[in-house]
Amino acid sequence: MKIIGRNREKALLKSYYESQHPEFVAVYGRRRTGKTFLIKEFFDNDFFFFCTGLANGTKHQQLQVFNVAMNKYGSGEYLPQDNWLDAFIQLSTMIENSPNGDKKVIFLDEMPWMDTPRSNFLIGLEYFWNSFASSRPDVLLIVCGSSTSWIVNKLFRNTGGLYNRVTKQMSIKPFTLGETEEFFQDRGITFNRYQMIESYMIFGGIPYYLDYFDNEYSLAQNVDMLCFGDTALLRNEYFSLYSTLFNDYENHHKVVEALSLKSMGLTREELITATGLSNGGGFSRILKELEQSGFINTYAPFSRKSRGSLYQLTDSFTLFYHKFMKKGNRDAHFWTSNIDASSHRAWSGYAFEQVCFSHIEQIKEALKIAIVASNVSAWRSTSATKGTQIDLVIDRRDQVINLCEIKYSMSEYSITKAYDQILRERRATFREETKTKKALHTTMITPYGVKHNEYWNSIQSEVTMEDLFK
Repeated sequence: MKIIGRNREKALLKSYYESQHPEFVAVYGRRRTGKTFLIKEFFDNDFFFFCTGLANGTKHQQLQVFNVAMNKYGSGEYLPQDNWLDAFIQLSTMIENSPNGDKKVIFLDEMPWMDTPRSNFLIGLEYFWNSFASSRPDVLLIVCGSSTSWIVNKLFRNTGGLYNRVTKQMSIKPFTLGETEEFFQDRGITFNRYQMIESYMIFGGIPYYLDYFDNEYSLAQNVDMLCFGDTALLRNEYFSLYSTLFNDYENHHKVVEALSLKSMGLTREELITATGLSNGGGFSRILKELEQSGFINTYAPFSRKSRGSLYQLTDSFTLFYHKFMKKGNRDAHFWTSNIDASSHRAWSGYAFEQVCFSHIEQIKEALKIAIVASNVSAWRSTSATKGTQIDLVIDRRDQVINLCEIKYSMSEYSITKAYDQILRERRATFREETKTKKALHTTMITPYGVKHNEYWNSIQSEVTMEDLFK
């Protein structure tokens, strides 16, 4: 199958393969982003050795699978081992007995699942790399896993024998809107860009979900087929997604559910109150795991006088689940029947914000500030009476701050007299509370742009959906 997009990633994999040095490459990212597909397709499944971990498998079962792979890829018979050290010694022997000079791509997929409790898996991996592979320029070791927290804590932050041993890191992100469009075109799925944005608002550019789309159906019909009714293909996806990544996933559920109710995000203290979870190291771990796995993001407040960073839900499918799927809707035509419902309109504004947060680089490019150093943050007033908040703040080194207003609409967005007044008041409140001396530019981000009426001149710039697809 054709690899859609991923041009940067393909170039990196090519450079790793052509490297004259031993390479230990860690590939990670949110589950369902196509990490395994990318690596298998790039190398055309031509591996010296390939093995994948088993979800919820025991140590014995993981070693059994490893042994099956040894006998599949090796010549001769390899006996099963009861510990990882001996298993990796066998792999070393298989490499030693192979022809010299040929590049040996070793792909260990879903490695976090191999590391079962008290299995001493890392001891075997440490031996393999430190005592053998690290001196072999013909070895390209690629390890992959959806449990980003495991990759980060056990490999990148390892304080033992694997400290600083990973030579390359590759984070696989969801598709951008541009890659999503390329994917649909490759599959013969005909949507306009507005519909593609709505698909992104629901499925977040996750290739695994998009691959289920049927080109005979409309977008609404595809959403119904995937998400609603007793036979919906993604009916149980939410629980599968979290339970395979986190041991105490019920608490992770509480955090993302609380964040699904607040588009602006919540501070740590607000999250503790909303979830009822205890403050401490365990709560910090949950937040870090969710962020590392791509479900939430942390935004530092614009002003240091503001209290605490804001945690914001960034996973579109999680938001959609909590807004519409959580109640177990059995109506197989729910989405088609509720396209014009008030609940749909309320969700769409929040969901479109998430799309914009996922395309900051495209927004900067549209504003012609891609090469200008800048910081991205959110902001809300410290005044309880004003309650002012700004969706997206781009603080630029060239003495300009873009105060971005994100509005989702089916046509040109019309700035009314009342909204014009709101924009002016927001700028004034922002300047008053932050004490900034920089120029403040109001930027509107909307699908079809801003209507050029008598109040259009109250903004300095605009970004449309066409810009988001670049």
